[in-house]
Amino acid sequence: RSAAVVRVHLRRQYPRRSGALATQASLPALWSARMRWRLGRDSLWRWLSGACVALSLLAVVALLALIAVRGLAHFWPADIERLTLENGQQVAGIPRGGEAESRRYFTANRDLDGQVWRWIAVDSIVERETPASLVYVQRRDWGPFIGRLAAVTTPAGERLRGDAAESRLHQALAGDAELATLSLHNVEGRDVTLPFAQVQSLAWPNRMHVGDKLLAWVDGVWRFLSEAPGDGRVEGGVWPAIFGTLLMVILMSLVVTPFGVLAALYLNEVARQGPVTRLVRIAVRNLAGVPSIVYGVFGLGVFVYGLGGQIDRWFYAEALPSPTFGTGGLLWASLTLALLTLPVVIVATEEGLARVPGTLREGSLALGATRFETLKRVVVPMALPSMLTGVILAVARAAGEVAPLMLVGVAKLAPEIPLDGEFPFLHLESKFMHLGYHVFDLGFASRDAEAAMPLVFATATLLVAVIVVLNLTAILLRHHLRARHRALERS
Repeated sequence: RSAAVVRVHLRRQYPRRSGALATQASLPALWSARMRWRLGRDSLWRWLSGACVALSLLAVVALLALIAVRGLAHFWPADIERLTLENGQQVAGIPRGGEAESRRYFTANRDLDGQVWRWIAVDSIVERETPASLVYVQRRDWGPFIGRLAAVTTPAGERLRGDAAESRLHQALAGDAELATLSLHNVEGRDVTLPFAQVQSLAWPNRMHVGDKLLAWVDGVWRFLSEAPGDGRVEGGVWPAIFGTLLMVILMSLVVTPFGVLAALYLNEVARQGPVTRLVRIAVRNLAGVPSIVYGVFGLGVFVYGLGGQIDRWFYAEALPSPTFGTGGLLWASLTLALLTLPVVIVATEEGLARVPGTLREGSLALGATRFETLKRVVVPMALPSMLTGVILAVARAAGEVAPLMLVGVAKLAPEIPLDGEFPFLHLESKFMHLGYHVFDLGFASRDAEAAMPLVFATATLLVAVIVVLNLTAILLRHHLRARHRALERS
């Protein structure tokens, strides 16, 4: 019968040679031919599967590379061009792409021109040059300024010009001297007086070599990582958002891990398996598909208005009607995200517990161990990698969630981090910044979306990096525990 089946396959695959194969081939030869055909077909599917995986990885890497390049290029000091137009007007700006017929320039000087972008027709440009005298000043208010340095004024009232002004300015930037004001003018000759305290950074990009620009790029990246947001959140850094994201994820993990693990242990090891338990499992899995904004509404109603309002009435009555815990804050955001990710931890932990062989439980009980000791020393250690897998998935989802945070505590601007030297040191009632919400706010709620777009890419790159670091930490911990468990098994 096996030979007949093989002959049918061979007739379908090799119709011209089917008669000879059917009459001459023995059963082992026919079986060998069928196996070679099946292996060839399986190899084709393996190659197709591998190609799909490779294309997916390349697409992800290309997307991350695009975001990173467009974000990090923002901190590179680009040359400033001075354009002379047909009508005699002069314009200074940094080219930011464009089309064949027109180019877009970042001209800064919002306080003088009311805008920072300008499209200029290529045909209208008579002359284009990069003078070494053009300076790029980053201000705390009104954003960047592009023009020339006219003079500097010392606290004693001395007014310096030319090389003396630049020398004193460099000393002031290094902290070796003091200045009162800077006198600047744009390429059209309009003057601006700027207090030196308003200067965040200052550079002459057209004079800088590659090494100087690289140092300036490193300094710009460091400022972005270590400073608070500045004017309109378009300038400055994202340090409060980094700290808020990390702290919120850590608090969420500390809450969701014990509750998720205990719930999974009860459902898989303690509860009687029946219709009620199956119904609970179905409910838990359905909770994983609930939109995140629904959890935000639940957190606003139960945690903020319900629990937080009751805490205010009990312990902060003297501060009412101004709420203390009855408003959005770090604690309520962490608890809301803990509820959001709880089904993920429960499902992952249950799958790990189900993979523990029942014979190990029976052997432990047969040796005289109690049920609690069996769970503690046999079942839980073997399921620990799966528990950490659930925590990893929870961290990855919680770090990128934005919708529920908009209702339970995230702020557009909170330059002070919720950690200081005053008791209780960690202020859980404080509002905080979040990298995901900062991306949304920069891209859709800033006063100049085009100027903020490079910072959107930079912040998105940083958010991905934070999630990768958190996941790698959990993965390394899981690998360490798994290797330790295998070593105990061998011993």
